[in-house]
This record gives sequence, C-alpha cells and structure tokens, in this order.
Amino acid sequence: MCHFVATAGVLLVLLLTNNSIGEAFQPEFASPIVNLSIAMGRDAIFRCLVHHLGGYRVGWVKADTKAIQAIHDHVITHNPRVSVSHGDHTTWNLHIRSVQEEDRGQYMCQINTDPMKSQVGYLDVVVPPDFLTGETSSDVMVPEGGTVKLICKARGHPLPHVQWRREDGQDITIREPGHKSRGAVYQGETIKLVKITRSDMGAYMCIASNGIPPTISKRIMVNVQFHPVIQVPNQLVGAPIGTDVTLECYVEAFPVPINYWVKDTGEMVISSEKYNVQVVSKSMFEVRMTVTVRNLQIDETGTYKCVAKNSVGEVESSIRLYMIPGPTKRAPHPETDEEDLELLGSAEKESEYDSVKTDLRDLQMVTCKLYKSQTATYLLPIQVNFTENQEKTAIWSEVCAFTIPASEGVGNEPKHQVKRQTGALPLSDIFGTILANSMKVNPPEYYPRYGYPIATTAKSPNQEQLS
Repeated sequence: MCHFVATAGVLLVLLLTNNSIGEAFQPEFASPIVNLSIAMGRDAIFRCLVHHLGGYRVGWVKADTKAIQAIHDHVITHNPRVSVSHGDHTTWNLHIRSVQEEDRGQYMCQINTDPMKSQVGYLDVVVPPDFLTGETSSDVMVPEGGTVKLICKARGHPLPHVQWRREDGQDITIREPGHKSRGAVYQGETIKLVKITRSDMGAYMCIASNGIPPTISKRIMVNVQFHPVIQVPNQLVGAPIGTDVTLECYVEAFPVPINYWVKDTGEMVISSEKYNVQVVSKSMFEVRMTVTVRNLQIDETGTYKCVAKNSVGEVESSIRLYMIPGPTKRAPHPETDEEDLELLGSAEKESEYDSVKTDLRDLQMVTCKLYKSQTATYLLPIQVNFTENQEKTAIWSEVCAFTIPASEGVGNEPKHQVKRQTGALPLSDIFGTILANSMKVNPPEYYPRYGYPIATTAKSPNQEQLS
C-alpha cells in the first residue's frame, strides 16, 4: 500500500495496491514547471513532465489553499473549470479554463514517492484596468476664479498607472502658492485646478494603463462659468448707399449665451431679405456674431447693438453704421494711363489706395495713405484735424492728389491735381492746384485760409502755389 504525502500540511492521499512500486527506476521530473501569466478570462495549462513514473501516481495541489485539484486521471476539486490530461505517462497537464482572480497562486505537481517529490509553478492572473465609477469624477461646472478637484480611480492587476491630458492638446496649468507650472501630461489620480480661468475650460482625459490591453480613458468636462464679454473690432463702420456692409462682434461667455442684434429703434434684427444674421462658434466659449445689411439705404444707418445674455449676466456693445459717398470716375488726363485713373474711381479697387471715407462732422479726423503704381503716385493727406470752432458742415471723401510723372512731351514739372467727390464748399477754397518738382510730393502743412493742420513728412510747396 502506498500513500501521497504533501508537505507543509498538504496531504494527498490515494490508497493503491501495486506490488511493483519501488522496483526498477525511481521517477524524476524532466523539467521545471513554467510560471504562467494569463489574462483574466483566458485558459491556463500547467505541464508536469515526469520520467520513469512506473506505477507511481501524479497529483496536483493548489499550494496556498492546500486544495487538492486532481490525482492522476481523477479531478478532486469541485471547480468545474479544472480538468486534467496526460500523454504516454510522461506529460501530465492541469487545465484551468477561463481563469479568474481567485485562481491566482502556486500550483504543485506531486509524485507519491517516499519521500514525496514535488515542484511548483505560479499562475498570475492579470486584469486590464477598469475605472471605479463611484470614486471617479464626472463633468463639473465651476465659476471662474474657483477651484475644482478631479479624481480618477482605477483597478486592475498590476495596479494601473493614471495620467491626465487635455482633449484639445493644450497644456494643463497647475497653480500653487507662488508657483505655476504647465505641461501636456499630469501624473496621478487627483488633479487640482486652482483659480481656474476660461482658458482651462474643456475636456480632460483620465487615462489608465497597466500594460494589459486595453488602455482605458474617461472624458471629464470642466465647464467654467463667467459673465459675457463683447469685443467689437470696429465701432464705426461707413459704407456707400446701395452696397452690402457687415457688422461684427466677438462674444465670450459660458454657459453659452443668447446672442442677438437690436437697432437703436429697439427693433430686433433677424435674418431676412434685408439682413443676414449669423453666429459662428470659435471655441467652447467664443462666438463671432455678424449682421450683413444688404443694399444699404439711408434709413438703415444708425446704431446697431450686439447683445449677449446668459445665466451669469448680460452685456451689449454698439456699432454706428453711417453713410459715405461711393467712388466715381473722372475723365482721363491726357498724360495719364487710363488704367491708373480707373483705380481712383473703381469701387473694386478702392482699398488699394485707401481714400478718405469719413464723415468729418462726427470724426473730426481722417487718415489716408500713399499708394504707388508703376506709372503714377496717388497722394493722400496723412491726417486732418479740425479745430473745435471750425465749421463742420462739409462732408469730404475720396479726396486725393493725383501725380502724373514727368515724361517726354510733358516737361520736367509733374502736375498735381486734386479730386473731390462731394463737399459743401468750393474745391478751390480748400485745396487748389499743387505744383512741385519731385515725384514724392506731400500736401502742404496747413491751409491758412481755414487753419487745417496736416501732418507731413516733407517740406511744403510755397504758399503762392496754392490758389
């Protein structure tokens, strides 16, 4: 009669009647058992290789719990996922199907010799990361200047590593007393955002990984609540009658505000055949709102207000739309290319020479620029400032001096002509004809008849040259 014996209190008992045991060669292990690392839910197989087994028997024991798994061909455990197999009395296999975390541990292969022979293999059941929902933050709303703490807890085996990134790729800003740091990645389960600003708003990605696929992530929205703010690029907009003109405002606010336009009459501006109203999102908290007035008429000038309103507050800003005369053509000068003169009177080209388009009654100032082509120079006043006691009834626009370069048959003195589109005063009373000996001609520093100081970069022509 023979017995299986397990050390450290593990007792494997099988009563056998076999007179041949102990005869011939003693059994021995051919190679160690290979340790296994198996993902949860997959199958594990331990192999125990034995030479000269003879009439002895092989058994399997889970060493940490001392639970007998199988003896020879017979499964002892009540675990339905465990089975055994063998081939030619040499290879003895222990099968564990769909391994679970409780299957992790040491497994011993025993031979019932006296003394007993055994060897051990370790089963590591690895588990991909998973978030602990009850301990992980969800979307949050925080007022600008406040503090928010984001927590991301994950489990798995090995224990997952947790890091944070912003979904938009922007840096994460960490503010601490006397110190501020920025980086694309933040390590750790908890991230604290202090004195939060609107630029911190967005989706934060909590990413957990432990080397076992798949890596997982959770998206947490951080919404920053603040009062609407409006920026207006141009608060004064002029356009000729009959043209289309667009007014624009940039709004920053969260929660997303209600945006709309109102005329100075109190009438709300909505999209129609006359108006095209659009709101285009620039970011989570910024929009560009525009209104295009089609075929502008005199009764459509005036003040337009862009209004933004959310649960935190309301703000508005005004844009004044006024009429300016449109460009016109004049007869070509005999010594001037027709192409150059068309630039002066072409609405499509008006931006190239930046002619004056200002109602001086309201602005009291006009800024002009200098444009040069291959054949001529268009000379404009740089700046005109009216004195407080100056008559402000004249509306001047498209005022420019056109210089014809000296050429064969013309002479050495270029002629300077002044073009006037509109105005209540006679042209000669204000400007007159300017003569000079150089292509680079600036307007006179002042017109003594009316005391209009003009900033210049060159000496003025003689006063007697003014008519």
